[in-house]
Amino acid sequence: MSLAHYRRELLPAIEQALRDAMAPANSVGHEALYGMLAYHLGWEGGKAKPRAAGKRIRPTLLLLTCAAAGGDWKQALPAAAAVELLHNFSLIHDDIQDGSQQRRGRLTLWAIHGIAQAINAGDAMFSLAHMSLEGLLKTTSRSIYVTAAGLLPRTSLHLTQGQYLDLSYENINDLSLVSYWPMIWGKTAMLIRACTQLGAAIAGATGRKLKAYMTFGEKLGLAYQVHDDLLGIWGDPKEMGKSAHSDLLSGKKSLPVLYALEQNGEFAKRWANGGVPQEQVKEFAQLLEVEGAKEFTRSEAARLTEESLHALAMAKPLAEAGAALTEFADELGRREV
Repeated sequence: MSLAHYRRELLPAIEQALRDAMAPANSVGHEALYGMLAYHLGWEGGKAKPRAAGKRIRPTLLLLTCAAAGGDWKQALPAAAAVELLHNFSLIHDDIQDGSQQRRGRLTLWAIHGIAQAINAGDAMFSLAHMSLEGLLKTTSRSIYVTAAGLLPRTSLHLTQGQYLDLSYENINDLSLVSYWPMIWGKTAMLIRACTQLGAAIAGATGRKLKAYMTFGEKLGLAYQVHDDLLGIWGDPKEMGKSAHSDLLSGKKSLPVLYALEQNGEFAKRWANGGVPQEQVKEFAQLLEVEGAKEFTRSEAARLTEESLHALAMAKPLAEAGAALTEFADELGRREV
């Protein structure tokens, strides 16, 4: 089956698994809180449509990995819902911390309901993510559940550690390029790795095979974030759901910025004068491109994507599901800017 065929099967199943996982929050007296969570997931509110829901990348990756490793992807649905809810918990909090008022073309939760209630909604989604894993007791085994229940909080810690570095870097003027990698390792790569690890483990993979799937996910996560850094400066605002050059305006120490700062050229000199003024953001983006930052970032994304695909090949995935997973990984690592 092709990736498109898998998507037609997986995406409706993911949405149902998410609704099942969200059900405990929809209790009497808590309808408004549930509505906030449903809004963030793209189910309710203004402009509620597939784009508002996001692409469900992480649960799709988990289920495809399970299938590629020889398992029944339906058994992995509680874990797929868990990783998507954990991801969305982090987005709710990230939007608050970054002061972002737009996500997926709509107002963020905090911009509508205020910071305090948005934090509360994020915490509720964090709890629901962990509760969702209990479904594995019905679809798999207690040992798989114990493995998943141990992995999710460790992944959560990595997420928050990566976010801590990301936020702290904004106030460090002499940051080196090497500092970038531990930040995105925690912030992005560890959750992607958890997806491939859980999918493969539910399929029964162990030893070197499981390790190969984990390496595949880790490298893919790094490639994904590097490509996100490209999109954060040169991406199409209509596709991104936020303004153009948003990472430059927010002062993010993304890979293109850190690369250009190490070149100590015109970009670095102008950046040192106090960041990027709104009216000069296009000029700064052009300077980054002229000084090689765009091409360097693109080449790093390609390198990491190749490394991830090599690890996937070492795992010896099943033919059809493996081909779909390879196509999906290549798509994530080489998105067009």
